[in-house]
Order: sequence, then C-alpha cells, then structure tokens
Amino acid sequence: LLFPEKRCPTLSMPTNGGFKCLDGAYFGSRCEYYCSPGYQLKGDRIVTCMDNKVWSGRPASCVDTEPPRIQCPSVKEKTAEPNKLTARVFWDTPEGRDTADGILTDVILKGLPPGSHFPEGDHKIQYTVYDRAENKGTCKFLVKVRVRRCAKLNAPDNGYIKCSGDGNNYGATCEFSCVGGYELQGSPARVCQYNLGWSGVEPTCAPMNINVNVRTAAALLDQFYEKRRLLIISTPTAANFFYRMQLGMLQPAQCGLDLRHVTVVELVGVFPAQIGRIGVKLLPPSLALQLRLLLRIPHYSFNIVVMDKHGMDKERYPFPATPAELFALIDKFPLRKDEMKLQAEIGQSCP
Repeated sequence: LLFPEKRCPTLSMPTNGGFKCLDGAYFGSRCEYYCSPGYQLKGDRIVTCMDNKVWSGRPASCVDTEPPRIQCPSVKEKTAEPNKLTARVFWDTPEGRDTADGILTDVILKGLPPGSHFPEGDHKIQYTVYDRAENKGTCKFLVKVRVRRCAKLNAPDNGYIKCSGDGNNYGATCEFSCVGGYELQGSPARVCQYNLGWSGVEPTCAPMNINVNVRTAAALLDQFYEKRRLLIISTPTAANFFYRMQLGMLQPAQCGLDLRHVTVVELVGVFPAQIGRIGVKLLPPSLALQLRLLLRIPHYSFNIVVMDKHGMDKERYPFPATPAELFALIDKFPLRKDEMKLQAEIGQSCP
C-alpha cells in the first residue's frame, strides 16, 4: 500500500519579504524567511514541516524598524555686518531617505528657517522626518552668529554719550556732548572699527572759558554758538526795579538755567558809564555797547533777550519774566527736546 505523503499548509508570503524551502511543504521540509532591504524579520527565521502537518515556530513577518536617514549641514558660522546685530544665514533644507519603501512624511523644522536673521549667539536647528511605520529620523546643527564688539565707552565727566546700535558693536557710532557750562575737547563722535578699536580720541568736558577781551560783539557771541543759550538782561541802571526783581527771581533758579545750558549776560548802565557781566567776568564798556547795538537792545529801558544755541533771537520781554515762563519757552526749542531725553536717561534733573 502507498501512503500519501504528509504535507503542511502552504506558508503565507510575508509582505516585503519571502521564503525559500528545501522541499516545498512536505514533511521534513525546511523553509527560511527573508525580508527586503530596510525591513527586519519578526518571528522565527527557519520553520520545519513536522509530522503532525504543522510548521514549527511562529509565523514570520517583515517590519520596518529602521529609522529614515537625514543629513544636516555642518555648523553655520556668520559674523554680523557693520551696524547690524543679526546675520542672515542660508542653507539647503536636508532631504530624508528611507531604506524601506522610500515613502516619508514632510521634513519638520524646529528653529528658524533658512534665510532668517539670527541674533547674536548659538541657535540649535533640528530637522525630523518619519516613515510610514512612524520611525523617526533626526539631525541637528548649530547656527553661530557673532557680533564684533569694541570695549564699552563711557560718558565723559560732566557729559553725555549717545550710541547707535548696541553701543559697542562693529559700526556703532557714539556721540558725545557736555552739560551746561562745559565744552567738549577731543572727538565729538567715535566709531567702532573692524579691528575692535574706536576711531578718534577720547573726549573730555572742560569748563567753558569765555574770552571777554575780543574786539567785536560778534566774536563774543561766536563763542556760544551751538554750546549755550543766552539770556541777556539789559537795564539803564543797577537800581532799576525790574532789573532787581529779575535777578531776584533767577537766583534760586540757577539749576534750571544750567540744565537748559543758559548763560546770563548782564548789560548795566548807559555808555560811557556802562558795563557788561558774564558771571564774574566783566565786559569792556565798548564791547557791552556793541552787543546792545548788534542786537538792537534799547539803552534807556529794561529789556530781556532770549537767544538759542544758533544765535537766533527767540523772544524779548520789556518786563521781568519768571523762571517758569523762560523754561517753558526754552523747552520748546528743537535742540532742547534731545537734551531733555538725554538728561532723563542719565537721571539729571533739578530738585
């Protein structure tokens, strides 16, 4: 009698893989599973058809466990251009590769995209991609932005400093000015250069020295140009009631005058018995007379003239003016607005 050969059920072909058998599905046949590139075998690699017509081992399948590959660029280093605190950095968006079926999700970016303006410092950029099996591939790189910087500058004693940019970055300009009663010596502006040094020379603020021995009133006024405002008080006699009242009102307001860069010039008397005074310095009678004539100030009556830093006649009063009136007028001058901003920044004020 012939007995039928024993056979096991036909094996199922694993997706993304296959198997090879020595003797088909007959008893004793040995089959080995394999997977396509990018896939890993799950289950028993080798199964055998047993006497009970059942395959030994567990059913095999091919699964995608290998993460996709993505290659980021190397570190990107950039130095900010002059007068800039950021740098624009470009790179090519990396592409992912999957070793299995080649199907990937979109590349996901964490961080600023290429072409962005990056501030100073180190910035981590990360790209992530997933395949259909939700395996994740990631790469990272750094964007390093450097700002060339000079040593920080300070305001001179009795002066101010105002800088562009960040104050000491390459290309930044620092401008200097002095408080009332002082004049700038040295460079009025300095620029942070590529070699990390400052252009020009260090400025200082020296007490303003008025030369009263000049020959003309114009030469006297030129010394105040763009430096001081003038409050010229003219009176026919030192005993004039308005004159004495005006001095009495100004005496406690000296701080406000200094804050507004105001120099008081007194013209007292009538030529030839006429004198001029700037603080403790006396003007020669002829110079005091020239000043009255140049500015067309009446000789025989009380008068106040307010002049700005450009030598412009801004206001006249035939009677005493209170400090509040004078300060309100001066605070409307264009240059004064910038001064007020600077003084507020450094906390300079009057009690």
